[in-house]
Amino acid sequence: MHKPASPTDRPTRNRAPDQLNAARWSSRMSRLGAGALALSTLALAGLALREWRTARLAERRHPPLGRFLEIDGVRVHYAEWGEGPPVVLLHGNGTMVDDWAISGLATAASQRFRVIAIDRPGYGYTSRPRDRLWTAEAQADLIGRALARLGVEKPVVVGHSWGAIVSLALALDHPGSVRGLVLLGGCYFPTRRADVWAFSPPAIPVIGDMMRYTVSPSIMRRLAPKIIRASFAPRLVPERFTRYFPLDLALRPWQLLGSAADSALMVPTVAELSRRYAELRLPLHILSGDEDRVVTPARQSIRLHEAVPHSALQLLPGIGHMLHYFAHKEILEAVEAAMQRPGEPTRMGVANRHEAAVGS
Repeated sequence: MHKPASPTDRPTRNRAPDQLNAARWSSRMSRLGAGALALSTLALAGLALREWRTARLAERRHPPLGRFLEIDGVRVHYAEWGEGPPVVLLHGNGTMVDDWAISGLATAASQRFRVIAIDRPGYGYTSRPRDRLWTAEAQADLIGRALARLGVEKPVVVGHSWGAIVSLALALDHPGSVRGLVLLGGCYFPTRRADVWAFSPPAIPVIGDMMRYTVSPSIMRRLAPKIIRASFAPRLVPERFTRYFPLDLALRPWQLLGSAADSALMVPTVAELSRRYAELRLPLHILSGDEDRVVTPARQSIRLHEAVPHSALQLLPGIGHMLHYFAHKEILEAVEAAMQRPGEPTRMGVANRHEAAVGS
């Protein structure tokens, strides 16, 4: 005689098919998830390989302009022109030594000076080892050591944009090694900047590495024309820039790291440096386009001029951020004035353009 099933037994037998279906569904979803992950991994690997090949092709198209030094594990690329008193050129974010050559300033300066242009760490053909934080001070120290190796004594340093920040760090940390500074369109004080947040993510460890080898280069290729137009505005982008600037070099994954990291470091860097501007005793010439749409002159160049009383300030009418393409005469006059030591630099005409430079 069979024992009747208890009420608690029936639900157990009824759940069995549901549990079996759930297990099958879970297994199916796991297989689908694993397949999707494998496909995503293959797609990312394919993108990374494509960007690596694109970068190497760019390097074959645009070989180094100059020579190399090996300094503390860093391969430093530099180019030289001319003879005479030394002038050092430090480029801004996203560019490289080539920018000085294409602008024509290196050639113009070489008629009177020994001109040395240096790729900052991570740009052009200078490496950027990841065993250290490449602050403006660290970059300045590397550049100072490179100049010592080249036998360059007391140069006038011309820095554009982020290069102007490194120039200030070099003068503050190694005051006896610099004759004078000529700063072009630099950012010298902390302000809120949307571009810092927009361009910093590729510097984030791991996630940023994936971005730089997959989506970042293609995104920047689309954004580059707009960024370039804004940099030259209100002037048109010069035809020589469009023809000769090696944009594909600037968009290599390893150069995007330098650009992103410098973007992330800019505000804290100038916040720290700005506390020390009163220490500056050397000739200091500040030049800015009065229609600069990248760095507002009133918030930066004019303010630096007010913070360093002996400095000279010149606002150039109708010129934007890339003033080294349009103001060779004014820049070289500033270099000549900075060469004249001892003595303080004479004030270069701010004229009545203080108000014209005020903006957001």
